[in-house]
Amino acid sequence: MEAVTDLPFRTVCEELGAALTFTEFLSAEALTRGAAKALGRMWPSLGGRRFAVQIFGREPHALARAAAMAVDVGASIVDINMGCPAKKVTAGACGSALMREPELAAALVATVRAAVPSHIPVTVKHRAGWDESSLNAAEFARSLVGAGAAMITVHGRTRAQGFSGSARLEPIASVRAALPRDIPVVGNGDVKDVAAYQRMKRETGCDAVMIGRGSMGNPWLFRTLAALERGEIDPGPPALGERRAVWRRHAQLVCEHSPEKMRLHELRKTLAWYSRGLRGGAILRQQGFTVADPRAVLDLGEAFFAGLEAAGDVTLVVDPADPIAKSVARNGRRDGTRVEAQERSEARGDDRGEAPCAA
Repeated sequence: MEAVTDLPFRTVCEELGAALTFTEFLSAEALTRGAAKALGRMWPSLGGRRFAVQIFGREPHALARAAAMAVDVGASIVDINMGCPAKKVTAGACGSALMREPELAAALVATVRAAVPSHIPVTVKHRAGWDESSLNAAEFARSLVGAGAAMITVHGRTRAQGFSGSARLEPIASVRAALPRDIPVVGNGDVKDVAAYQRMKRETGCDAVMIGRGSMGNPWLFRTLAALERGEIDPGPPALGERRAVWRRHAQLVCEHSPEKMRLHELRKTLAWYSRGLRGGAILRQQGFTVADPRAVLDLGEAFFAGLEAAGDVTLVVDPADPIAKSVARNGRRDGTRVEAQERSEARGDDRGEAPCAA
């Protein structure tokens, strides 16, 4: 996801159980021109962890060169985005616009497949179709696999839907049924909790699930799902101390790895994500935009969490859009009565620590 899956956020998700992360989607044309912004987003995962680089475009030579660049930086997978619905992408006949040109899409896959070593999988993400009159996910995927795609990810909306309405599971199931069993199919769309994850797998037969927006501010979802797949007990939603520790970790990674001109924006985003659903979070988010110094943003965050802890206030205010708060609310009911989410003594993180960041 553009402006979301940067290295700091990917690292937090990996540390909390995400099996594989993808870079922000990158323009093949920009990469081959040497555009600093695009090049700066092709970050390898820390600690030698496997990661995928996602590229988009419609010019075969540019895609081939961009794929080779991804391999050079250590990508384990080269993923071609044929699902982005954004007008700035589809206006250039890229992203989900390629679903209206299946022959070209297959040719692009074949070109990229030939440009990278045989041990590097070339994969594709696409949608259910362009619109309701062209729901061609199954035949489109079959054509891509015939051209060399080793894995297909399907988002259950059409391009016309954008991110409105609900993702449908039928297109994902149709792709799984259309492809050989040795080709993994990944389901995507509206997975924000365990129930949605289980429904996605049960009703589509998909081999894995890609989670995007559902993890923003809720990277603990990966920990829960990983425990579920291992047959272990769900560790549950984060306590206040753990939220603070993960916020600090994310902020530290921003300070260490984000470009200086993006640092203030990214730190404000961490405040918004990790204060969501907490009492006083809305005020904190407003305050974050009144300061113009990274250190001041960190100080706001530290004061916010310290104030909640000093007051013993670990209550989550339920926001209908907040999966963390909703999870705590669901798990916190006893005999139909709402109870407060309690702080767990085993929460990780040193409450005296701080996320260092130069002004």
